[in-house]
Amino acid sequence: MSYQSIVLVKQVPDTANISGEVMRPDGTVNRAKLPAIFNPEDKVALELALQIRDRYGGSVTALTMGPTRASDILRECLYMGADSAYLVNDRKFAGSDTLATSYILSQAIRHIGTFDLIFAGRQAIDGDTAQVGPQTAEKLGIPQITYVEEIVSLEASTIRVKRKLDGGYELLEAPLPLLLTAVKEASDPRPFQATRAMAYKNARSLPELEKLSGDNPLLYLDELVQEYRDDNLFIGTLTMDDLDIDPERCGLSGSPTKVHKVKSVVLSGGEHEQIEPTAEGLGNLIDQLMTDRIFG
Repeated sequence: MSYQSIVLVKQVPDTANISGEVMRPDGTVNRAKLPAIFNPEDKVALELALQIRDRYGGSVTALTMGPTRASDILRECLYMGADSAYLVNDRKFAGSDTLATSYILSQAIRHIGTFDLIFAGRQAIDGDTAQVGPQTAEKLGIPQITYVEEIVSLEASTIRVKRKLDGGYELLEAPLPLLLTAVKEASDPRPFQATRAMAYKNARSLPELEKLSGDNPLLYLDELVQEYRDDNLFIGTLTMDDLDIDPERCGLSGSPTKVHKVKSVVLSGGEHEQIEPTAEGLGNLIDQLMTDRIFG
């Protein structure tokens, strides 16, 4: 039995490089000053989907919502082995929080069609909410398993996985269709395949082709899109006009989450006491910790 998988991926700012130079006076991050990368746990989710496809057959479709430059990670998905990719892109989607984003993604998934499995990373490093995957499953009306660290078995329409817990794990079984969110320990993403990188390096989404035709009056957009479709280099692009979407549930109007204030907290050292590395010193430390009710 083969399986059709959809993988939710996201392009995020590389938060490992955040410094004072990229912080605005109001405490928010100026994303334009940070390099954009493939969200690490989403790449792990893609690897799990590819392993399922490689073992059982089927297809893997990558799906992201974002600006035009998010097409970069969709090309990376194709380099790794994804069969197709879709960019959800519309100015009306700007400012969407997790509630609005999950609604838009669920409608995009319905547009794409039949699926057995949806994969997503546990969370994105730019927000750390871990909400979009579960909210998308809820809107699709399908079961979900979060924090997946291993796919134990997949037989017919039943999957068995190991779910990470603090200090251990649990084994869960669920029917398909199903949404899974993966933790970083679940797998090591495969490197790009050289032949696929060469084949798909020129793959383009609709907004990229719009810019290309806009810069060259000799190029006609419709002909350009058809040419890329014929060469299997067109990255599917979905806008609000393509999806059955309520505009009031998108963008800022559909996002109840409001950030009222952001503070930059700087931790500084205070008084400290040096403990001698002796039995007496260790005993005094334990006594003090118990006195302060830190433990005991």
